[in-house]
Amino acid sequence: MTEAVIKQHLIDPEICIRCNTCESVCPQHAISHDSRNYVVDADKCALCLACIAPCPTGAIDNWRTMLRAAAYSVSAQLAWDELPSALTPEQLAEQGVAAQTPSAAMPPAPVLPAFGSVGTASSGAQYGATLPPWSAAHAYTHLYGPKAVEKFITASVAGNVRVTAVGRDYDTHHIVLDFGALPFPVLEGQSIGILPPGKDSHGRPHHARQYSVASPRNGERPGYNNLSLTVKRVLQDHQGKPVRGVGSNYLCDLQVGQQVQVIGPFGASFLMPNHPRSHIVMICTGTGSAPMRAMTEWRRRLRASAKFEGGQLMLFFGARSQEELPYFGPLQKLPRDFIDINFAFSRTPGQAKRYVQDLMRERAADLGALLQDPNSYFYVCGLKSMEQGVLLALRDVAQQAGLNWDDVGAALQRQGRLHLETY
Repeated sequence: MTEAVIKQHLIDPEICIRCNTCESVCPQHAISHDSRNYVVDADKCALCLACIAPCPTGAIDNWRTMLRAAAYSVSAQLAWDELPSALTPEQLAEQGVAAQTPSAAMPPAPVLPAFGSVGTASSGAQYGATLPPWSAAHAYTHLYGPKAVEKFITASVAGNVRVTAVGRDYDTHHIVLDFGALPFPVLEGQSIGILPPGKDSHGRPHHARQYSVASPRNGERPGYNNLSLTVKRVLQDHQGKPVRGVGSNYLCDLQVGQQVQVIGPFGASFLMPNHPRSHIVMICTGTGSAPMRAMTEWRRRLRASAKFEGGQLMLFFGARSQEELPYFGPLQKLPRDFIDINFAFSRTPGQAKRYVQDLMRERAADLGALLQDPNSYFYVCGLKSMEQGVLLALRDVAQQAGLNWDDVGAALQRQGRLHLETY
């Protein structure tokens, strides 16, 4: 009987914010999703645990002792609104499952592939740190949400402005949410969940949509209990088919004074270092600029108050064109002795396509020196498709500097110095 008992891996649909991180890093392709839920196929899951640490909410870290023959199917999981209760020892005994079954023990720690294999499906879990920088501030998480005492917190819209050129199809908004007197502490690099009103095609309430916070820890407006988001209006899917994103269009159409239901905060590793002379390299595309804006603005405020001796800031920012790059105007006004900005545009008429990884190779001498400095931290945020190119560029930079990439990559991950947040 022991051979037929498993510890089935399940995802909690009440906590999951559908960020796709787990599916993107699963080397067994055991995780899939529909418009409602993310699920794990028990027949494919190898219990490698590659998906556990990258999950921002912990929704992925759920297990049920089951007879393999009675394991929850993918179709059953897709229909869940909440996790089923774990079977009691008495219920398991009725099925012939012993109280202590070796094969039902928690799976072992993950064994990740060698660092030399950049470009594999596991590269995100393989390189991205799951520990925050040693000097990062303490992050509060899950203060509000389905499993918390308060199911959500209500915020008021204090501002909603477009931050890309009008007349272009890349409609991106900067949205400010105010929480009034209710506590909602966030740090640079954290995210929140927005609960859109209404119901989906199955008649169920819409699940939360995740957005990175674009403002520093003391608020979009210093001294106020508010934060900002960078939201692109979604009008087509990744295949170019017309689709109207539920969360993004809801947010982009909000008017000042309207109220929004929020859960979170989420994230305890993609955080900025706080110690003096720490260097930050930010690599992003599109709305992946949100956490980078938060980090940059916090450093700018510290610099203005003369309370912090900051290290170097480098930004590699990619978009299809200048007109479609969020915050282009404000970025141009930042002092060059404060931040080193590098823009990459892939669809500028009459010019060759340039991506962030191309600029990284052009700046290999500077990046190579930063790779060798233990006070340097690297942050990558944007579409999943950029991840492999950035990792390959970092490998090339390391090799050009005479460094062993296997050693460098392992150290970056182990020391919480390379953070990947792609979707």
